[in-house]
Amino acid sequence: MVRRPLGNHHFGPDTLLVTSDTTQTEGATSAPASEPVTAPMPEDLRKLIASARVVLWDFDGPICRLFAGHAADKVAVELVHWLEGRGLHGLLTDRELESLDPQVLLRAVDRRHPGSDLVAELEERLTQEELRAVVKAMPTPYADILIQTWHAVGARLAITTNNSPRTVRTYVEARNLMRCFTPHIYGRTQDLHLLKPHPHCLNRALSAVGAAPSAALMIGDSPADYYAAHEAGVPFLGYARNEEKEKTLKEAGAEMVVDSLAPVLRAVRSRTGAGQA
Repeated sequence: MVRRPLGNHHFGPDTLLVTSDTTQTEGATSAPASEPVTAPMPEDLRKLIASARVVLWDFDGPICRLFAGHAADKVAVELVHWLEGRGLHGLLTDRELESLDPQVLLRAVDRRHPGSDLVAELEERLTQEELRAVVKAMPTPYADILIQTWHAVGARLAITTNNSPRTVRTYVEARNLMRCFTPHIYGRTQDLHLLKPHPHCLNRALSAVGAAPSAALMIGDSPADYYAAHEAGVPFLGYARNEEKEKTLKEAGAEMVVDSLAPVLRAVRSRTGAGQA
């Protein structure tokens, strides 16, 4: 099903941007894609897919649920305990602590101690937790075959994410998807102020493949993804696996949101006559 926006609302400077699907717990379920394979394909989705020569993928959400079996809230608690063990229990605000999002915690520490050894060690600890999560990560329905199909018909693919590139490479290698993306994986670096919603990783990808923003398409599941795409001038397709994700994307201003990648796969195949989804 393709869904339409309810309105355009923007986050203020004090709003915590959830930059990935990290707050999902092990007990959450991943419903199978709900899009019937014979459903009519919206013309605007067909046009959006037809114009994309380069596809920039967010990782945690559209490609997989990284923390499906290694709960992110527990990771956040462990990071907080580590900070407290260093006598930094007052470093984070109550709101940041309540987010239970490791990315939020990492960026909060970086704002107060930018470029410090403390931030570098905290980032490495988060990377190690992400790598542990890969083992139990849940592939997003239709993602693997969509990636393979898009690559097979000649699109250039890249991953632009706030997760560690080491985490991404570990996952895509395990799913035999590395050939579809190599070498275009652009993830978290020590320059944490350049994480999405900053368009830095999108601009890096576009520069590397030599593509104009208008020839690309960003697939993401968070307001940060949408803002980064908007700032970079890249068309955006939102993926919302539940109503909460859908609501936040629409409120951010996303004009095209799908709750399954099945219609996207059908659009790619119909563009090339490559069969039916």
